[in-house]
Amino acid sequence: VILLSFVLAVGFLLIILSCALWANWLPLLVALTFVLAPLPNALFAHCGGDEFSSSDGTSGAVDLGRFLTSIVVVTGFALPVVLTHSEVVKPGACAMSIIGGGLVYGTILAYSAAFRQDDEYD
Repeated sequence: VILLSFVLAVGFLLIILSCALWANWLPLLVALTFVLAPLPNALFAHCGGDEFSSSDGTSGAVDLGRFLTSIVVVTGFALPVVLTHSEVVKPGACAMSIIGGGLVYGTILAYSAAFRQDDEYD
C-alpha cells in the first residue's frame, strides 16, 4: 500500500509539474481523465449474469463498461499529444503528463487488482 501511494503521488506530481513549469494548466485534464477512467468499469462490473447463467459468458453491460473505460484511457493518452500537435502545450509538458497519467492509472489498476473481493462461494 505504501508503494502504491508513493507511485500515485509521483504520478500526480508529474502531472502538476507539467502544468506549473510551462504555466499552462490544460494538461491537468489528464489527471481528471485517468481518475475517472475506472468508473465505467466499476459501475458495470456488477451487471453481469446471475448464478443461473453460464460462468464463461460475459454480459453486454460488462462489455459496455470495458469499452467506455478504454475510450477514456485512450483519451487520457491522446489528449496531451493532440494539445502538443496544435502547439497549445509544450512537448516536455506532454511527456510529463503522459508519464504521470500512466502512473496514476497503473496505480489505480494495481490497487483494484490487489484488493479485489471475489464473490464466489466455493
